[in-house]
Amino acid sequence: MQGVYFICFTLFGVTQTCSFLAPGSLLKIYLHRIKLRPLYNEGFGKVLMSQNHLNLVVVNNVPLFFNIRDGPYMPTLRPLHQYPDIMKKFQVDRSAIKFVLSRANIMCPGLTSPGGVLDDEVEEETPMAIMAEGKQHALAIGYTKMPAKDIRTINKGIGVDNMHYLNDGLWKMERLE
Repeated sequence: MQGVYFICFTLFGVTQTCSFLAPGSLLKIYLHRIKLRPLYNEGFGKVLMSQNHLNLVVVNNVPLFFNIRDGPYMPTLRPLHQYPDIMKKFQVDRSAIKFVLSRANIMCPGLTSPGGVLDDEVEEETPMAIMAEGKQHALAIGYTKMPAKDIRTINKGIGVDNMHYLNDGLWKMERLE
């Protein structure tokens, strides 16, 4: 079965089912970009499922990727800080930082104001790294609620759903023991 990888899903030691990871999946693309290919070819880790629909890809007890429900797999902030070019980026202005760090979704005006930066090629439901004006590392990860062109023209409402941010529970979970 070349190109199809076997992954075990575990509900924290209680239930085990198994599934296949398709070769074209977003997770495979991220793994290839950050050069985890040797781990990846050996059945590199586990996908842990929790009761709140959060799935974690764990390698050596370190959560590297996550998804919520059936959404796209996204890297956690730790590997994103090590490999900042694996995701597309938006930048929020300085005034949005405290709201993003308190789990608020990213509003269109925070992306279109003078400190914000948009990539007009980004489509709806694209996983994004959220950068902050004047900061080096991403402060959050989310996915777009509308295309970047609409964010710029409509300039109202939620532009990006905040899925993971600095100092949330996933950030504090450095290792699973």
